Amino acid sequence: MLSLDDPRWSELRHAYGDAANIPSLLRTLASSTAPKARDQDEPWFTLWSCLCHQGDVFTASYAAIPHIVQIASEASGPVDFGFFQLPTAVEVARQTGRGPDIPVPFADDYHRAITQLVENVSRHRAEAWDQPMLLSAAAAQAVAKGHVDVAEALLNLDADWIARINSVDFDEAFPRSNG
Repeated sequence: MLSLDDPRWSELRHAYGDAANIPSLLRTLASSTAPKARDQDEPWFTLWSCLCHQGDVFTASYAAIPHIVQIASEASGPVDFGFFQLPTAVEVARQTGRGPDIPVPFADDYHRAITQLVENVSRHRAEAWDQPMLLSAAAAQAVAKGHVDVAEALLNLDADWIARINSVDFDEAFPRSNG
């Protein structure tokens, strides 16, 4: 895993240029793993903006994900759903062509981190989960097991979509043939 002190962070790119600011954001994240109160709370807001900007990912995204996954694996107590959602969104973007190839020096650590999402979900399973956490945890498990399409669908679910799905009369929408 790329050390947070490694000068190569400035050679990596994110949505706004070089990624020299990412190590500081990851250090802040490590000291504050609890669920955030608002979407604009830092460091998550800037991490999302830089690493998964409007569904696109960057070389710095691949170097940062192992750190995010490790922080969640070492956290005691409830964690923010972003620990599952951001790595999942990065992997979905990568798998669907919305980012560059993973730089070779970071590929093994990145792939290990994605696989470790299953263990991290299990590690935090006894905590109370709201709906965003449940959906993010389910999406993380799906992407870790290679079900990118399912992970993407879960990331796109919200209360409105769930209500729409639950209100469909499947017998009417998909009539059975008589014969």
